[in-house]
Amino acid sequence: MAAVNLTIDGVQVQAQAGTSVLEAAKQAGIKIPTLCYLEEINEVGACRICLVEVQGARTLQASCVTPVAEGMVVRTNTPAVRHARKLNLELIMSNHPQECLSCPRSTNCELQQLAAELGITELRFAGEVSPYEPDLSSPSLVRDPRKCILCRRCVSVCEKVQQVNAIAPQERGFNTIVAPAFLDPLGSAACVNCGQCALVCPTAAIHEKDQTAQVWAALADPNKHVVVQTAPAVRVSIGEMFGLEPGSVVTGQLVAALRRLGFDKVFDTDFTADLTIMEEGSELIKRLNQGGTLPLITSCSPGWIKFIEHFYPDMLPHLSTCKSPQQMFGALAKTYYAEKAGIDPANIFVVSIMPCTAKKFEAGREEMQDSGYQDVDVALTTRELGKMLKEAGIDFSVLPEENYDDPLGISTGAGVIFGSTGGVMEAALRTAYELVTGEALPSLDLHEVRGLEGVKEAAVDLKGTTLKVAVAHGLGNAREILDRVVAGEQYHFIEIMCCPGGCIGGGGQPIPTNKEIREKRSAGIYRADLAMPMRKSHDNPAVQALYKEFLGEPLGHKSHALLHTSYTARSKY
Repeated sequence: MAAVNLTIDGVQVQAQAGTSVLEAAKQAGIKIPTLCYLEEINEVGACRICLVEVQGARTLQASCVTPVAEGMVVRTNTPAVRHARKLNLELIMSNHPQECLSCPRSTNCELQQLAAELGITELRFAGEVSPYEPDLSSPSLVRDPRKCILCRRCVSVCEKVQQVNAIAPQERGFNTIVAPAFLDPLGSAACVNCGQCALVCPTAAIHEKDQTAQVWAALADPNKHVVVQTAPAVRVSIGEMFGLEPGSVVTGQLVAALRRLGFDKVFDTDFTADLTIMEEGSELIKRLNQGGTLPLITSCSPGWIKFIEHFYPDMLPHLSTCKSPQQMFGALAKTYYAEKAGIDPANIFVVSIMPCTAKKFEAGREEMQDSGYQDVDVALTTRELGKMLKEAGIDFSVLPEENYDDPLGISTGAGVIFGSTGGVMEAALRTAYELVTGEALPSLDLHEVRGLEGVKEAAVDLKGTTLKVAVAHGLGNAREILDRVVAGEQYHFIEIMCCPGGCIGGGGQPIPTNKEIREKRSAGIYRADLAMPMRKSHDNPAVQALYKEFLGEPLGHKSHALLHTSYTARSKY
């Protein structure tokens, strides 16, 4: 593509034809403020905050949708530009609730930040108040139209990235609202609870349903034995809530922080990630040897599970029957752990720390009570944990490193890499190869399934049997791989993660989460894997003991009763 020469604020800039003025300015180190813009996802010029002067143009131009042209002269900081940006922001704020001190996004709100940057110190306009009330119908997300600025970021990510289309602009004019069709509540829509909308929302128009009060209450109850499990991806993201670099591996400090909050035991979801590999790997081998439904598709991502239930119900037989590591943990905490510790399971309260808003929905599914109780009582997001730690005055960044509790805190590197796209596949192959061939995989690092490319494929030679595998992350890419299967393309094993990047890009992760941050978190996951003394799930001595003392064998009767489930066809409307 040809290069274009232009001038921005007196600086000579060269950019590829088709590049927006906004991106050309960014490449030259010139900052233009934005609000509705998301690169390659939402470039609609709706908010008019990124206005610039273009020599020869009759009006100010939205830089995010204005392409560069040869000889173009752009000014980004004239009095007219500053006045227009400020006026537009004041009009956006004129009907926005003045609840900053109590808002979930306080101090991390783009509207708040822009108001400070543009020097807005008073509200000159008092607009009409939105007639819509908050929607509390979803188990995972709260939709608050009062705080919506109609930027359409959530609509674009739901439509273009996830291809779910659960929400869209409804009504007209001042009554415009982003909502499910017919203004239905979010809880009754074909929403998969992934929270990618909340991740890109600049305000608190969509945010996770806060369950921290339930956890505080359990911690304060002397009759409750409160245990916590931490997902693999949390260890490389929770530090961001305290100013650490994305991808910083803070596993030991995370354990110490949870103990200081008052949890009776601090366990690791990586333990049941290893257990998932034992069950799922055995399931794959059984299907290969006995002619079961192929390809086998992973089942540990609850947003993905709800997606296939809604949009590809005929393909449910392809799913692994394994519960997710979160739910396996809950079932074992109230059976195996309760038995070993001599505690009445009715008094055990299980909390999960997850990078995912869909885990809240999963914890409440009717199928997830095989322990005789609700297996997981509360699933908190990474953001909710950060909030609790700050409320408790715990200085996370200076905590010492501590170790997880036994027996559900012992894990391997294979469990850790569940946190990044391709990790479940790689972990499964480390074990499946050895179970089938009796030999160790020549290299434990399967680079073909790593990285943020949307769909990845690999072929693994199991000593004469070629296993064709695929990995997809983000539900738009899941559609692509499922459509290939429907069209007759042959695979043996497919990993699908709901969120872009996998759990490191989950809807409950710290904001902002973008491509650069996902890459840093993913790199942290693989560093943590390399640092583990054990890197294969079947080498985990605690998992071996679990089978010997309690479960018997993978896919055995007790394993099926506690660790496996089935799923439900749902309407797409």
